[in-house]
Amino acid sequence: MSTPRDLPPVDALAAQIDAPRAIAVAAARAVLAERRAELLSGAGEKADLAARAQRRVDDAARPRLRRVLNATGVIVHTNLGRAPLAAAARAAVARAAEGYSNLELDLADGARGSRHDHVEALLCELTGAEAAIAVNNCAGATLLAAAALAGPSRDVIVSRGQLVEIGGGFRVPDVIAQAGARLVEVGTTNRTRRADYVRAIAESTGAILRAHPSNFRQLGFVQEVEIEELCELGVPVIDDVGSGVLADELELLREEPAVRRSVRAGAALVCFSGDKLLGGPQAGLIVGSADAVAAARAHPLARALRLDKLGFAALEATLRLYGDPETARREIPVLAMLTVDEATLRDRAERLAAAVGGEVVAATAKVGGGALPLLELPGPAVALAGDAEDLAARLRAADPPVVGRIEDGRLLLDPRTLADDEIDLVARALA
Repeated sequence: MSTPRDLPPVDALAAQIDAPRAIAVAAARAVLAERRAELLSGAGEKADLAARAQRRVDDAARPRLRRVLNATGVIVHTNLGRAPLAAAARAAVARAAEGYSNLELDLADGARGSRHDHVEALLCELTGAEAAIAVNNCAGATLLAAAALAGPSRDVIVSRGQLVEIGGGFRVPDVIAQAGARLVEVGTTNRTRRADYVRAIAESTGAILRAHPSNFRQLGFVQEVEIEELCELGVPVIDDVGSGVLADELELLREEPAVRRSVRAGAALVCFSGDKLLGGPQAGLIVGSADAVAAARAHPLARALRLDKLGFAALEATLRLYGDPETARREIPVLAMLTVDEATLRDRAERLAAAVGGEVVAATAKVGGGALPLLELPGPAVALAGDAEDLAARLRAADPPVVGRIEDGRLLLDPRTLADDEIDLVARALA
């Protein structure tokens, strides 16, 4: 076919496509329009239009949201959905999705219940808080906390060193503004003292907000006020601790603020993620004093930010695993990846290298997701020979897609973020 005149009719091309007629006709029209533009631009080489149309139909039928094999070595990878769920959480989601559920029904008396009841007791038991609720993400939790405790025309005091922006343009000053409160900045970018907060406290003060910097650290000539001191100032404290560390007995996590510490210190509300280092679904968890949590629960924003039944199912199952720390470390994928031993990593790497003809090399994995930005996790990876960009593109086109990382011109596959049963899947994708 060298000219547009030689193109077949739509119906003739559609008849060669294995799809319902309406879908086949749409694909045929699209492919013919595409080919017509190619011919007019001088692209005269032969093209299999039926095959091209069939690929278009097959690609359109494939789900947009798909399972991906994470071989990047970044454990909490935001682009790949952050924390993979534990088996118990996946099973809980499947049960909740199967039909109706008692999301807001008290089965004991048949009255309307609260969706927060499914996780509140667990959160209180694990953190020592008086009360708890869950919303759809940690940014929403912080927004709700500021709106509930400060509200319109009241002040929220924040250290200048904590006026941060994290992923997706989430800025602390914007959150406070959306909550209807006034921002009062204290201290300097690198140093804030207790006296700075004391001078700023006034009758109009609604709360002090401490915001964890999450994905960066200040080093050198720095100073900040610890949560215990802030809670002594007589003003409600909102502590956004970010990553949701409940496994605070792990040495690797000592640089991240622990939820239990903030609760013990007396923070009115502590906000943290349900995914990230906690290892559950995307959620924003709020724990704290009974009065402060009640204020957040009653605020109109609470409904706008609420978590759905699938999120609650996965969250409850994940929190139950924390009842036994050893079970949590073994069953929650994020914790298992953080604590996996060198021998297991070496075995995975050698199996993968043998299957794909790669070379085992020394590499460094990262936590990701805005947590522990300075922590490096040394271990083996598999380096593949060939054009790194081309290999990466081919692996992304596999089923399931495989995503690695490129370092020094080579494509690396890191076994830390691959489960044992995923090694064979990666090998098949490469084959």
